[in-house]
Amino acid sequence: MIAKLLRNALVCAALMLLLGVSWFTVHFYNPHKKTAEEIIFEVRKGDTAEGIARNLKNKGLIQLKLIFILGYKLFFSPRSLKAGEYAFHLPVSTKGILEMITEGRVMLHPITIPEGLTRKEIAQHLQTISSVHLDEFLSVSQRATFIEDMDPEAFDLEGYLFPETYHFGKEFGAEDIVSAMVSQFRAIFGNQWQKRTEELSMTVREVVTLASLIEKETALPEERPVVSSVFHNRLEKGMKLDCDPTIIYALKQEGKFNDRLRTKDLRYDSPYNTYLYPGLPPGPIANPGQGSLRAALYPAETDFYYFVSRNDGSHHFSQTFREHQNAVIKYQKRR
Repeated sequence: MIAKLLRNALVCAALMLLLGVSWFTVHFYNPHKKTAEEIIFEVRKGDTAEGIARNLKNKGLIQLKLIFILGYKLFFSPRSLKAGEYAFHLPVSTKGILEMITEGRVMLHPITIPEGLTRKEIAQHLQTISSVHLDEFLSVSQRATFIEDMDPEAFDLEGYLFPETYHFGKEFGAEDIVSAMVSQFRAIFGNQWQKRTEELSMTVREVVTLASLIEKETALPEERPVVSSVFHNRLEKGMKLDCDPTIIYALKQEGKFNDRLRTKDLRYDSPYNTYLYPGLPPGPIANPGQGSLRAALYPAETDFYYFVSRNDGSHHFSQTFREHQNAVIKYQKRR
C-alpha cells in the first residue's frame, strides 16, 4: 500500500514537473506578442531583474515577470543586465529579450561630423545634435596625450578628430566621441601612409596640416591632388603658401573674423598667416577627411604654383604669376 502511494506520488510529481517545464518553455521561447512592431525600451543604471521584468510587462513585451526572472537565473546569471536603450523588433521571445540585454545590444544613434570643421566648430555642432556640452568636448579634445606617439608636438587634437559618422548608445560623453574620432584617424592613417610620410621627408603633423589646408581650399575630390601639388611645389621652392583659410583660422581663434576676409587681414600678424610667414602653419587649421589626407600624401604631378576660385566651387590653376594675374582679373576683379 505504501509502495503504491509512493509510486503515485512520484508519478504526480513527474507530471507536475513536466507540466511546469512545458509551461516555462512555452512562455520563455515563444513571443508574447505576434504583431510586427518596434518598441523602444530603456534599462536604467541600477535596475534590478525584478524591476526590468516589471517594466517589460508594463510595456507589453512579456506576459509573466516570473518567466523573465527564472529564465535569467537559470540561463544568463551571473551575466549583468546592461543599461541602455533597446529597440525590440516584435515578435520577440523572453529569451530573445534576455539575450539582447545581457549582451548589451543597445540601440545606436548616428552622430555625423562633417569634414573640415575646427575643434571648436565640432564642439558647437555636437552641442546642437547631442547631449555633449561644448566646454566638455573642448576640454577633452585639448588632451594631446591621445595622439602624442604620432605627433609629439601636438598641443591639442586639432586635425586628428576624424570626420565620420559614428554610432553611440544613448549615454555617451565627450571622452567617448573623442576617443572614437582619434581611433578612426589612427585606422585611416595606417602603416602605408606613415611610410609614405617618411618618403616625403615629412612628419605626420606636417601632412595633417597640409591636408587641412587642402580641405579648406576645395570641396571637389578631383581638385584635391592638384591643390596639393601647388602647395608641394611652393614649399619646394621656398615660396609662401598664400592660403586664405590660414588667416581665417587665425582670426577665428581670436574672435576677429567677420565672415569676410579683407585686404588688411592679409597683414594680420599670426604664425598661421601664410601670407606673412613661409612654410606650413604651426599646426592643422581644421580636421581633414580621408580625401584631403590622401591628396597631401599623393599630390598630382603638375607645374602649377597658383590657383584662383572661379566662384562656382572650382578653381583655375596657373603655372606663372602673369597667367595667375590674368585669371584673377577674369574671375575675381570683374566680380
